[in-house]
Amino acid sequence: METISKSSSWYNAIFHDIKVTYTTRDNRRRVKIYTGITYIREKSCRYSFGTVGNLARNSVLSFGMDGEYTFSETFSVTEEIRDSYNRIGFIIIRNFLDKEELALIKKALEESDSITKHAYELSDGVDRRSKMVLWRHPGNDITGIMARSEKLAGSIEKLLGHGEIYHWGSKLMMKEAKTGGRHLWHQDYGYWYQNGCLFPDHLTTAFIAYDRCNKENGCLQILKGSHKAGRIEHTFVGGQTGADVTRVEELMKVCPLQYVELQPGDALIFHSNLIHRSDKNDSEQRRWAFLISYNTKANSPVISTFAPAYVPLNKVPTSAIKSCSNFTDMTGKAFLDPKDDITVKADA
Repeated sequence: METISKSSSWYNAIFHDIKVTYTTRDNRRRVKIYTGITYIREKSCRYSFGTVGNLARNSVLSFGMDGEYTFSETFSVTEEIRDSYNRIGFIIIRNFLDKEELALIKKALEESDSITKHAYELSDGVDRRSKMVLWRHPGNDITGIMARSEKLAGSIEKLLGHGEIYHWGSKLMMKEAKTGGRHLWHQDYGYWYQNGCLFPDHLTTAFIAYDRCNKENGCLQILKGSHKAGRIEHTFVGGQTGADVTRVEELMKVCPLQYVELQPGDALIFHSNLIHRSDKNDSEQRRWAFLISYNTKANSPVISTFAPAYVPLNKVPTSAIKSCSNFTDMTGKAFLDPKDDITVKADA
């Protein structure tokens, strides 16, 4: 995010899809979204945006990507954040996990095989395979405490606004250097519809970057606003469930493609109908990510599958993350055997 004042020398600059935060002369905070290309012509930021105007004498303009926020101790889901999520289908929270929290998660993911020993692979339908671990219930280890924390679960509950939430599933995505496979264009609800969930607006996923995610190592790609298109038909491609290609191609003409490049600890929270994919990893950099999905009590599946029906989440305070010392006991997590998953083909 770029932050500039009226006296700054930012001019003759081009921005794409920016959020401008400013203060008016009567001390009111305002936020405006500019989509597409915005060209700053004047030296004085007061005149950079014709529709802003009425700037306070010492106003500061904060520039950032639409839907992008930065975590702090005072972070809270506001009406502005909810509006962004509902409008474009996602939000990005920079620095959601700090270095200490990432180091604790590392103890469970890399200093023990308690989670990674449950990994399995699925064909990407071309020439590679994607590797992952999926579990149904949070448990009491550090990854479960994170999933149950007020910091994450409490924020998700406010963001969705549909009442009590519960843990729908967690996943470790392991896109290894030089070998990691693609993930096809899809909606998460393309999978979860088959599990008997009626309302896609009640389902969301927090994608937390464990490693750096960039274009070179296969970061997530999303079609901005595509969640408003509703559920698209999905079919099996290789071992995965992929969205109808023809429909996706049409949506790409009207929904901007965005590469979601993240630093370790950044979080992308996205709607279950947001269309997304990722490329194979031909780089020398590994790309691991920790994903936690949530559903609401009101949207518990109406049919019985491997997917979990409502179970109270038992949220814990944010402070429980850094006080957690369980990195190896995975009791109760219910790791998924892909043979039980009707939405994938483990032997493809």
